[in-house]
Amino acid sequence: MALLPKPWPVGLVEQVEPLVRRVLAPNGSAWTYTGTQTFLVGDGRGLAVIDPGPDDAAHLDALLRAIGPAPVVAILCTHTHRDHSPAAAPLAAATGAPVIGCAPLRTSGGDAVTDAPFDLDYTPDRVLADGEALAGPGWTLTAIATPGHASNHLCFALEGTGILFTGDHVMGWATSVVAPPDGDMADYLASLERLHDREDRIYYPAHGPAVTRPRQLVRGMIGHRRQREAQILRLLAEDTAELPALVEQMYRGLAPALIGAAQQSVWAHLVDLERRGLVGRSGPSWIIAP
Repeated sequence: MALLPKPWPVGLVEQVEPLVRRVLAPNGSAWTYTGTQTFLVGDGRGLAVIDPGPDDAAHLDALLRAIGPAPVVAILCTHTHRDHSPAAAPLAAATGAPVIGCAPLRTSGGDAVTDAPFDLDYTPDRVLADGEALAGPGWTLTAIATPGHASNHLCFALEGTGILFTGDHVMGWATSVVAPPDGDMADYLASLERLHDREDRIYYPAHGPAVTRPRQLVRGMIGHRRQREAQILRLLAEDTAELPALVEQMYRGLAPALIGAAQQSVWAHLVDLERRGLVGRSGPSWIIAP
């Protein structure tokens, strides 16, 4: 796991590129690392705010201080998990800017457990389609559809700079959690392949440090997921197993706080393998398909 300097610069404005600044939200956790990083793209002539983060008063104040008198052209969200998009509405109210980016998401028709990670109040003024561009003074951002971690996930390419804002799709500190039913392992791997085919210079994820060798990291992530898939098939060939037992064998010594995330990703692999006819279910247990 990559380490960042402590104390973490919560609420401070950091200039990371000529046109890019970031502000860290105070929501660090085992799931978010040091917290959600909100990126400000542009200069005093007009800004885009990417992933405004949680609806936290201190974070909103920090963003408004960083924005200052500059007009906000758009507030963009990569996806609608609760650590990314809830601040969009109060920031829009404070600045008058439209909320643009990913589509809204309705996951389960009201199941509280399934819906818990999602910002169901997110209401964009405009949804960006794959490949659609948004321009401001001196910058153009292009939406890259990258479903998998979330079905509505977008990355944003800052044209002419080699910069890609990757949200939660690719992070340097950990692999993304893929949690069904909204998360989809097949989509996630296809989206990784899509990014690997690009030639971006650097990734700025919503959590953790910048990724300075993006294609190498993405290639490793694809390989890691294929290894996990092969591991599942090998274990099930030896014996049937329920999900918790599989995770215990696959992730020996894992910190208790991360077991839930590991279970979700293994579940996503199992669902993908089942769709492909490679595994099946026998009651609560998973088996190699006959």
